[in-house]
Amino acid sequence: MKVILKQDVNGVGKKGETLEVSEGHARNFLLPRGLAVEATAGNLKVLAQQKAAAAGRQARDEEEARAMAARLNELVVSLPAKTGDKGRLFGSITSKDVAEALEKTARIAIDKRKLDLPEPIKELGEYQIPVKLYPTITATLRVKVVEANVHGK
Repeated sequence: MKVILKQDVNGVGKKGETLEVSEGHARNFLLPRGLAVEATAGNLKVLAQQKAAAAGRQARDEEEARAMAARLNELVVSLPAKTGDKGRLFGSITSKDVAEALEKTARIAIDKRKLDLPEPIKELGEYQIPVKLYPTITATLRVKVVEANVHGK
């Protein structure tokens, strides 16, 4: 019997696959549990439409990521920080701080988990931080850590 899997089934296949399984397995296990539907012409047509919609969504998301990458590659975010002697920071700058500064200065909301900052920034200077926007698209954000203007200095 030919079935279309509605979700991943261990030892059988992945969601969206059309498979030939034994009639007993389909009627007694897959169909009653809602793991699969019979591969009729109508169901195959619906599956094709869902795959086309998913491909369109993926293409649109990838295009948005490319546009965001181009914008981020040109951007320089300046972060003021309190410093001690020799340019060392009091505390450190984390990916959360960078994400908040990006939101505040450029009005770009990016999840802090997308910023690939291996360890917190602890010194003044300019840093290049990779931003993972899509599995195949990575932008580079330039972050400039500058000394904050503190009264009395």
